[in-house]
Amino acid sequence: MLKKIYNWSSSWTGTIVIVLTIIFFVAQAFVIPSGSMKNTLLIGDMLFVKKFAYGVPTPTIPWIEVKVLPDFKGNGHLIEGERPKRGDIVVFRYPHNPDIHYVKRAVATSGDTIFLKNKILYLHPKEGNDFVKTEFKDYETIDLNGKLFVVSPYEKEHKGIHNDINVTKSYSNPKELFDMQEIVIPEDETFMMGDNRDHSNDSRFWGSVPYKYIVGKPWFIYFSWDDDYKIRWDRVFRTVESLEKDIDTTAEIKHEEGIY
Repeated sequence: MLKKIYNWSSSWTGTIVIVLTIIFFVAQAFVIPSGSMKNTLLIGDMLFVKKFAYGVPTPTIPWIEVKVLPDFKGNGHLIEGERPKRGDIVVFRYPHNPDIHYVKRAVATSGDTIFLKNKILYLHPKEGNDFVKTEFKDYETIDLNGKLFVVSPYEKEHKGIHNDINVTKSYSNPKELFDMQEIVIPEDETFMMGDNRDHSNDSRFWGSVPYKYIVGKPWFIYFSWDDDYKIRWDRVFRTVESLEKDIDTTAEIKHEEGIY
């Protein structure tokens, strides 16, 4: 029996079935194409995404984005799972063009209230004030109309989050980078922002992301090289969580103009 399984898995048919099963249900390779997640994820990072982190997405053939099975449940997932948590880095399909994949950080989940003022993010979790007092006790908070809002709720834990001091309020910079009125995140949606806050095309511009577009969570980097094609060995076979701990917040960050 084992010999038959081995022979089948060694055949072209078996190999293709195994590879497609892994791609459809377990892990898929992605390349970071832009600097919107600097310095957490860098341009040239090649990583595997854990596709079962938030359930199993309806399988599609990579690169040509052809669905293998119908979306039976109407939520983009063959098997429904957990939703992204606050602070997670998430790979998802761009809601306005699902063939394009984005990677950003979840900063608010359904029922949360957020707003932006002078680039600063304010978060009131749906669990309420007591939750803020216990879970965000080390963070600055403000009271607005009886609601406690956490000021910059992720920067202490995730050192890659930063602003570009050269991006200031002017006619040439989008207003969405600086201020956003108070909103409540809709049911089963997640508000995403890039760690490179002043250069990220994210939910501030096109809204929160429904669960149906969630693909998975970065697992580990299997290869990485810089713009000069020099291998960044210090990033190879590292999880994103471990890389975050090593981020040097004093190092100078080079920013490309625009949002991406």
